[in-house]
Amino acid sequence: MATELDDCVVLLFGAQGQVGHELRQVFGGAKAIIYLDVPDVDFSQPDMLRAIVRHHRPNVIVNAAAYTAVDKAESEIELARFVNAVAPGVLAQEAEALGACMVHYSTDYVFDGRKSSPYVESDTPNPLSVYGRTKREGEQAVRVCKRHLIFRTSWVVGIHGHNFIKTILRLARDKNALRVVDDQFGAPTSAALLSKVTTEVLSQMATQPPTDARWGLYHLTAKGKTSWHGLACHVITRAIAMGLPLTVKPEAITPVTTADYPLPAARPANSCLDTSKIRSTFALKLPSWESGVDDVLGHLIPAIKV
Repeated sequence: MATELDDCVVLLFGAQGQVGHELRQVFGGAKAIIYLDVPDVDFSQPDMLRAIVRHHRPNVIVNAAAYTAVDKAESEIELARFVNAVAPGVLAQEAEALGACMVHYSTDYVFDGRKSSPYVESDTPNPLSVYGRTKREGEQAVRVCKRHLIFRTSWVVGIHGHNFIKTILRLARDKNALRVVDDQFGAPTSAALLSKVTTEVLSQMATQPPTDARWGLYHLTAKGKTSWHGLACHVITRAIAMGLPLTVKPEAITPVTTADYPLPAARPANSCLDTSKIRSTFALKLPSWESGVDDVLGHLIPAIKV
């Protein structure tokens, strides 16, 4: 079936990251796809980014690149700002000049987490960390491209790259007990879901004019919520059921508070994002966080057991 991506040249930045890896699997149908990441691209060099875009002249720019070392960002402020804010702004300027559209990913960390219910797109951001502030600046910078899609998400997990699931599986093989934070809540969201929804939305939007009201900011996460402790228990329970020998059992995971586990960067206590807007606008059904996590485990565990 023909889609609006059929005649598009897609330029994907961050192709080696969690989301970038998945996007490479699902971007079928496009006329051409150019995958870029370090070391071929230096996201702290705006002139390099401009030259790349002007050389390829894409119809669609997808920016899946980000500085995601949340705690390290507290001491690497300038680098985090270049990658999370300056670079997306440069890409958006070039996209606008070409008449291209741009997809950019943002984070629940733009909020302070003090709201008692899920955040909607119109809620006022108030980031607590350098990472959150620079991602918020990136959102604002991307809006210079009129045909933009910004997807705010949370707690990304996947088959590729570093994430909480892989950390828990490693620790559960090396230790006899774990302590995991139980007063931060969010929706673990698979990179596969983010890539799938990205292509579905782009298939509807890639050639639409800037006057189309559907361009803009959307919250995109899996359905439901849990704590980091709840996620750790789920991961270990399912991993054991899948035959992975672990020394840590769910009952050996002690819930602790954020105050018990201090880190350089503050985290929002409530990372839950309301996805009503994207579901209604694009007629989407989003799966539970459990199904996404189980799918990731289904890919990871056979490789670990070998």
